[in-house]
Amino acid sequence: MAIKVTMPRLSDTMTEGTVATWLKKVGDKISEGDILAEIETDKATMEFESFHEGTLLHIGIPEGEAAPVDSLLAIIGDEGEDISTLLEEKSTTSEPAKEKEEEATAKTEVKKEDTESPTTKALPEGVVVVTMPRLSDTMTEGTVATWLNKVGDKIAEGDILAEIETDKATMEFESFNEGTLLYIGIKEGESAPVDSLLAIIGPEGTDITGIASNYKAGGAEEVEEATPVAAEEPKSAAADTAEPTAQETSTDGQRILASPLAKKIASDKGIQLNQVKGSGENGRIVKSDIENFTPVAATAPTASATAPTAAKPETAPAPKVFVPAGEVFTEEIKNSQMRKIIAKRLAESLFTAPHYNLTIEVAMDEAMKSRVTINSIPDTKVSFNDMVIKACAMALKKHPKVNSTWREDSILINHHVNIGVAVAVEDGLVVPVLRFTDAMSLSQIGGSVRDLAGRAKNKKLLPTEMEGSTFTVSNLGMFGITEFNSIINQPNSAILSVGAIVEKPVVKNGEIVVGNTMMLSLACDHRTIDGATGAQFLQTLKMFIENPVAMLA
Repeated sequence: MAIKVTMPRLSDTMTEGTVATWLKKVGDKISEGDILAEIETDKATMEFESFHEGTLLHIGIPEGEAAPVDSLLAIIGDEGEDISTLLEEKSTTSEPAKEKEEEATAKTEVKKEDTESPTTKALPEGVVVVTMPRLSDTMTEGTVATWLNKVGDKIAEGDILAEIETDKATMEFESFNEGTLLYIGIKEGESAPVDSLLAIIGPEGTDITGIASNYKAGGAEEVEEATPVAAEEPKSAAADTAEPTAQETSTDGQRILASPLAKKIASDKGIQLNQVKGSGENGRIVKSDIENFTPVAATAPTASATAPTAAKPETAPAPKVFVPAGEVFTEEIKNSQMRKIIAKRLAESLFTAPHYNLTIEVAMDEAMKSRVTINSIPDTKVSFNDMVIKACAMALKKHPKVNSTWREDSILINHHVNIGVAVAVEDGLVVPVLRFTDAMSLSQIGGSVRDLAGRAKNKKLLPTEMEGSTFTVSNLGMFGITEFNSIINQPNSAILSVGAIVEKPVVKNGEIVVGNTMMLSLACDHRTIDGATGAQFLQTLKMFIENPVAMLA
């Protein structure tokens, strides 16, 4: 069935986009994950990938032309499929609004009036409704990680309102309006679909009760009535005059600064905020402070206070059985957008690609000596992982079939080498990409990996920095893991798992000596990589790692 692809909203302020380059033409076969086009937004030019597979049947916006968000960009379907109906829909939706109104009946106009969002009909002067932005091309909902302002604060254009967690990263969301923050529609830690009511900004003192309670996301279905601002604002104001509870004050009577999410988690866990040290701005307690809090051990209750009163046997003597006192404790952690996407994509990879694994042991003595020599150069720092990445890049150039992508009707051989490096972060795993890795020196690889990994852990990576990989390297050696198998990061055809370097007895020249070895495991997609091809790649990789000088040639 044919599917309409519309102009995406690739930045929070984007209202229209320009097709900078089409990377596909009508008639081409499209696989999920293929880059369809480069879209120029108001902030940058970004690659736009397909989330469907089939044949490109129609291009709606030629190169160099601009169109509003949600305009018909392309149609993908089965080869030869009739798409005249979809094209007629496009023509119908592009008619002028005035023409539509003249053709509509009075009943239709009444219905349209009934479904129109109150926020679009009559906003008080200066009031702006801020909605949940779509900060990445695959984002359907977002989570407010942190509010950096509270109701009543003055907002200037360019101020950071909140940190929004998308399916790919946590990004700062800035205000493009100025005024007073009158209403917050999504609390910290809560998720909501794109275009949901995020906040309302306007002149101080403006009554926005009707807007907050009747807002309809995108002018579609009505949101359940929200708590009126008039009831919420006094609560905020009263907090400054009412006596704080013991939970919210320190031993010297000062108010404790804590995020709403941190307060909720602390309340659920029975943790007193005045016992927690905040790591946020001005000592503000945030979610991680509560999650990492370890209470000071209290005096244990006496056995008589905890043991059940019915424990004393009233029947014939029986063997004494020790029953420890305690409580059943479970904790439910809401899945982040990143965790949902990881689960979805890895499950798709494992259940669609026939995986098999090849393992090889590599001698690391020469690599260890070479690394000491390389790092003796001022301002140079190279890790063993950097050496593995460089060796992979060079081996991929010699074995391009490993650097491939499966399509239903063909295999795409990538002659450029973009290696993704798996980086563990608090909420899961991200894979920043080193573009044209084969053209990078060891020191350039080392510097790039440190930069990308650091920004990944701080959730500052751009979506474009996690796209376009042709091969992936995952290393758990620093955790003492000697050998493991990974799930392929599609659309790649292979992923290399790197274990720890182990000192052990080895045989050299017929004698048992102490040596250092490392296990490498290559997970392959059997649709694209035969066993012999994968084995030959590992042999070449082993040669480069065991003879580092060959990588410098």
